[in-house]
Amino acid sequence: MKGKVAVVTGGARGIGFATAVRFLQEGATVAILDIRNDSAEDLALVGQKSGSRFLHVTADVSSYGQVREAGERIRNEFGKLDIWVNNAGWDRITPFLSTVPSDWEKVVGINLMGTVHGTRAALEGMLAGNGGGAIVNVASDAGRVGSSGEAVYSAAKGGVIAFTKAIAREVARQNIRVNCVCPGPTDTPLLAESFQGEEGAKIIAAMQRGIPFRRVGTPEEIAAAIRFLAADEASYITGQVLSVNGGLNMVG
Repeated sequence: MKGKVAVVTGGARGIGFATAVRFLQEGATVAILDIRNDSAEDLALVGQKSGSRFLHVTADVSSYGQVREAGERIRNEFGKLDIWVNNAGWDRITPFLSTVPSDWEKVVGINLMGTVHGTRAALEGMLAGNGGGAIVNVASDAGRVGSSGEAVYSAAKGGVIAFTKAIAREVARQNIRVNCVCPGPTDTPLLAESFQGEEGAKIIAAMQRGIPFRRVGTPEEIAAAIRFLAADEASYITGQVLSVNGGLNMVG
């Protein structure tokens, strides 16, 4: 990763934060796009310790204008763009009939259109240089098998998977790889917010019983998969979907 310039959306916490830390520790220059800035100092400190440069850009991924402006700023700051991780996501777990159109728009705007916006900015940046690069989209196993209480989220993440494959075909000749990581249940702030209190603890316990490893994943375990697909070791891998879920769903 040393010498690479990487962007991670939703990098302020959870999987995005773990990914940014991993990249910084391995010598990459890292910029995160997030509406939050509460972890910027922590990431900057990680960069200082490893001798890596870090930049926080406040941006809402559901806004193409903000994402494109952020991409241009990062290119101007660091001179190139090698890796882009579309990680930002959001959901509110509830039965479909209890949701309203504003919920649907927010879920699709962040999870699907955020990936579309980030990919466009990433490709423009990569093609403005010498070509080549890696895009890693973070979808979800919900997009592969569906998830009760997450109907629109499942649809959005399914769209991310299909979008990944289509873009991978379009840009392979420019030596740009596009792959997708699908986390299963992971110990993130979003999971904690979704399952609060005694009832939430019961749901998580039941979830863990259904996972062969009998536990949820860690952000660092998802970050390891993202790092693999982003790095040169995966130079002949594109258009692929990798589930990181402890064996919960073994999709062929």
